[in-house]
Amino acid sequence: MSYFRAKIEAMAGYVPGEQPQDDQFIKLNTNENPYPCSPSVVRAVEETARRGLQKYPHPMAQAFREQAADVLGVPADWILCGNGSDDILTIATRSFVGDGELLRLPYPSYILYKTLAQLQGAKSEEVFFEQDWSLPDAFAATTDDLRLVFLPNPNSPSGTVVPPEQVLQLAQRLPCPLLVDEAYADFAEVHCLDLVTKSEKILVSRSLSKSYALAGLRFGYVVAQPEIIAGLTKVKDSYNCDALSIAAATAALGDQAWLAENRARIVATRQRLTAGMRKLGFAAVDSQANFTWNVHPEQPAKPLYGRLKQDGILVRYMDYPGWGDGLRISVGTDEQIDICLERLAAIL
Repeated sequence: MSYFRAKIEAMAGYVPGEQPQDDQFIKLNTNENPYPCSPSVVRAVEETARRGLQKYPHPMAQAFREQAADVLGVPADWILCGNGSDDILTIATRSFVGDGELLRLPYPSYILYKTLAQLQGAKSEEVFFEQDWSLPDAFAATTDDLRLVFLPNPNSPSGTVVPPEQVLQLAQRLPCPLLVDEAYADFAEVHCLDLVTKSEKILVSRSLSKSYALAGLRFGYVVAQPEIIAGLTKVKDSYNCDALSIAAATAALGDQAWLAENRARIVATRQRLTAGMRKLGFAAVDSQANFTWNVHPEQPAKPLYGRLKQDGILVRYMDYPGWGDGLRISVGTDEQIDICLERLAAIL
């Protein structure tokens, strides 16, 4: 006998990428930053721990909001913090989408979006990208029950970007909020943050997991107009960010010199990875994230994933029914990417 709600019982549930807790693998499967975080983060965590953790943190993570306001050029009350950007996505889904109502997402994209709709008892509509990873006109279609649209930008698994001017046009046509998930935006040439001032419908979420090398910390945020932030605040957990993560995230955002240097290294290695995969015969999409999407016209992806894993190299095999499968490879260090390319060459 099951005590779970019928819709929970029927769910498959979100499955994260493999997370071995040892160092036996070269880990290129979950888009983590291969380099250590800013030293200022470590100092901030140590100082906060020394002061003691017996008191609750600020419920709105105000120190981070003020730092982010300075860096991003938006007022602090336009920012809401979360336990990773996944927390922000959950808050938005709970805030806007009711039981039986509709959440729209592009396909293929981040598989958690559909799971969030299922948890809410809502419907999800997956609108296929065009073959060039552009959005079809149907993505802006209006329906009576549409309550929220997610747009990962850059997208995963492709790393492609919808230009900001098209995002604004999309928001103007939609009858509901549009959440632009910019988890990888720091690696891209463009972003949509400025659009928040142009439309109350647009929310932009970001993560510190990727570009700030803080995947183990869990901190994200969303930027939206203050009326939207006030409504989202009603839904968040009372203390959804802890004192250590607030201190670390604030210090990380304050070290923009570290970010610029790290971004340059990642982008340079991404170019090497893309060129290397194409040399091996893969169709590697031009990416603006810290990973590349790779499909080989002759070699099936799943056996390649298995052979690499046997050799201690983890990449992400992803299969999208109706679209196809491929290998998503995170940008590691130059040495890690060289080993991966050399091993793939030997396999092929």
